[in-house]
Amino acid sequence: MAGPRLLVLFGSQTGTAEDVAERLGREAQRRRLGCRVLALDAYPVVNLINEPLVIFVCATTGQGEPPDNMKNFWRFIFRKNLPLTSLCQMDFAVLGLGDSSYTKFNFVAKKLHRRLLQLGGTALLPACLGDDQHDLGPDAAIDPWLQDLWEKVLRLHPTPSGLGVIPPGVPLPSKFTLQFLQGALRTEEPCVNTRDPQGPPSELQPFLAPMVSNQRVTSPSHFQDVRLIEFDIAGSGISFAAGDVVLIRPENSADHVQQFCQVLGLDPDQCFILRPRDPDTSCPVQLPQPCSIQHLVSRYLDIASVPRRSFFELLAGLSPNKLEREKLLEFSSAQGQEALYDYSNRPRRTILEVLCDFPHTAGAVPPNYLLDLIPLIRPRAFSVASSLLVLVAVVQYWTRLKEPRRGLCSCWLASLDPEQGPVHVPLWVRPGSLTFPKTPGTPVVMVGPGTGVAPFRAAIQERVAQGETGNVLFFGCRQQDQDFYWEAEWRQLERQGCLTLVTAFSREQEQKVYVQHRLKELGALVWGLLDHHGAHFYLAGNAKTMPADVTKALTSIFQEHGGLSGTEAASYLARLQHMLRFQTETWA
Repeated sequence: MAGPRLLVLFGSQTGTAEDVAERLGREAQRRRLGCRVLALDAYPVVNLINEPLVIFVCATTGQGEPPDNMKNFWRFIFRKNLPLTSLCQMDFAVLGLGDSSYTKFNFVAKKLHRRLLQLGGTALLPACLGDDQHDLGPDAAIDPWLQDLWEKVLRLHPTPSGLGVIPPGVPLPSKFTLQFLQGALRTEEPCVNTRDPQGPPSELQPFLAPMVSNQRVTSPSHFQDVRLIEFDIAGSGISFAAGDVVLIRPENSADHVQQFCQVLGLDPDQCFILRPRDPDTSCPVQLPQPCSIQHLVSRYLDIASVPRRSFFELLAGLSPNKLEREKLLEFSSAQGQEALYDYSNRPRRTILEVLCDFPHTAGAVPPNYLLDLIPLIRPRAFSVASSLLVLVAVVQYWTRLKEPRRGLCSCWLASLDPEQGPVHVPLWVRPGSLTFPKTPGTPVVMVGPGTGVAPFRAAIQERVAQGETGNVLFFGCRQQDQDFYWEAEWRQLERQGCLTLVTAFSREQEQKVYVQHRLKELGALVWGLLDHHGAHFYLAGNAKTMPADVTKALTSIFQEHGGLSGTEAASYLARLQHMLRFQTETWA
């Protein structure tokens, strides 16, 4: 392809940054720009001095940390001995992805932007700060930013004479081809561990862990089904500490797989070999070669996810039906984003349901485009509660659609019953965002409403085993007899003098009481632990309103019991965060 080579580098933990980077790659192709899309740690960073045009797409994880696949790059780019003219030949832009419920919102993108400027790079425009908390998701910030970006890029590197931008309705070539094998039918894959015993389990080589138990821990009358699931990791090489998370890649339900194959006219038993069109592109390592359609759809394609805008754009280009094509083009246009939000995001309509709504288009999708059209199933992270126990809230809720919305991983896990026969789940463990103090005698204050208490169970068990008794836990749930996780264990630790337990049962009185109310009631204790005893403060749970409410309660405590002004209280909290004495782990 003619024109300069654009380099798109991404750092992604959950896959969102990678998806955005791939979108940038497609949009570059439409503008006749040669483009490479690579993970930051897959790129030889010393070559950056020779790159004329680079877009960085990076997520922020945990307490303002870079994703795992850009940590080597991060260490290199912040070396103090790098010349300040290192990147003087490079034009760049930084696109950040974050969550504004976290204090260090888009910290990685902001810091990288400043560092690239320090090293002599020329910023094409200010960093884009995508926010998961926005109703329209990160696209609310990304769409206008990309429009400005391409205007600047094309001003510097116009499309070749006689060639215009490839319009959205025209499909680009697929990244892969599926070479079907005549007469080859799938066979069931045995549940055995084939990973390299020399290394610990990882995303590329997970451990197929036997499920030992799958127990509901909420009352049968409680609205929420919450499971305590135990896995056997003997011989796996897995080790973990308090604050670590276990990652699990789920599967689509058999009914959904069958429905998908019917709508697209696919034979689930047919086998194929995947071939990349571009020699620089590698095949997904999670797919066996050869692979069956059944395996591809059940274990790889995320047909239960809510589709992104790029899905509608590609689907429109593949549609032979005029009415369906027009609607798909509307949904993929900048002007159609409110309509797309009402159709897809608000009711949480899935890719499978969209394909069923556009049957003429779905039936005409070439198999070669399946991996371009549908993202891979991403692993879900759960806090390790101890041993290898995870506490899983089964996600099911209603929107205006006929069928309830179901969480792919939680519902899949809930459906598995080890009492009916052997069950194996692919999993691996990685460090979480919470780190607990190593200095003996350091007290900890933990706020964990609902399933947010899971990482604190592991931490408390670990600390008690080390003789640490300065453990304060604020736990909140609806009703004591419905969803009070590990009540007997907490009460036993209280009696032993190893735990101070503070509870908030929100529905047991007329006025709802939450953990932030209990915090304020015990403000003198919290202030004394933090200011006089060097305590560390931890918060885990739902990201919706609880983190902001708890933070507000804390600053109020600093003012009332520490005598600080509003500005001083905010600075005090910022110092705690900087020293990692205030840490959060929240999820949507």
